[in-house]
Amino acid sequence: MLASILSSPVSAFGPQAIAAVCFALTIALYAAGKRLYARFSRPWLTPLVVVPALLATLVVIAHVPYAVYFADTRWLMWLLGPATVAFAVPIYEYRELMKRHWLSLAAGVSVGIVVAVSGSFALAKLLHLAPDVARSLLTRSVSTPFALAVSDEIHAPRQLTALFVIATGVCGMLLGEFVLALMPLRTRLARGALFGAAAHAVGTAKARELGSEEGVIASLTMMIAGVVMVLIAPLIGSLLGGAFG
Repeated sequence: MLASILSSPVSAFGPQAIAAVCFALTIALYAAGKRLYARFSRPWLTPLVVVPALLATLVVIAHVPYAVYFADTRWLMWLLGPATVAFAVPIYEYRELMKRHWLSLAAGVSVGIVVAVSGSFALAKLLHLAPDVARSLLTRSVSTPFALAVSDEIHAPRQLTALFVIATGVCGMLLGEFVLALMPLRTRLARGALFGAAAHAVGTAKARELGSEEGVIASLTMMIAGVVMVLIAPLIGSLLGGAFG
């Protein structure tokens, strides 16, 4: 049944039926990807790499428009908000850790935001990106719910913003392991902050694999960076409005 739906035009079954199948397929592939990654813990087998690649292949082969796919699966993106808030639970449990390292965390988040925004700006100028693409690129280094809020403030397309955020998270998670191999960071604070600042929610999940304290630091770094980006979004929009037209 599923094969026949995917191999037929959307009009043969109707957009609603196709959207429902896409939703079920997304859940099923992610569940299978989780089990595969639990058995073979390889960076390239993480569900956030394998599942989107499979889904994109199937959608392209079946000629399913993005609007049809997104009709039901948009609820999964909505869940990113509660999921991000849930990261605050271990932060509360480790609040004493925050008090001990507040200066290091503040400095790390500040440097991370400056590097992320300036690096994105330089990349956009170097590649002569279109204004909409450039604005979306500026929000790539914070978690999706925060990035979407910032994109609304600076008039960036939400779809492009989500794409850049996910791509940044996956690349940061994969490259983070190589960075730790080349430059072994001894403290848990540094290891957690690396993933939280560079790869937001995806990196936080990876940091939790390294240890509970690394996961907490990554969560804290990600949350603070996201809140700060939302607060300074009007300033970013006014400063870069002239640059990107």
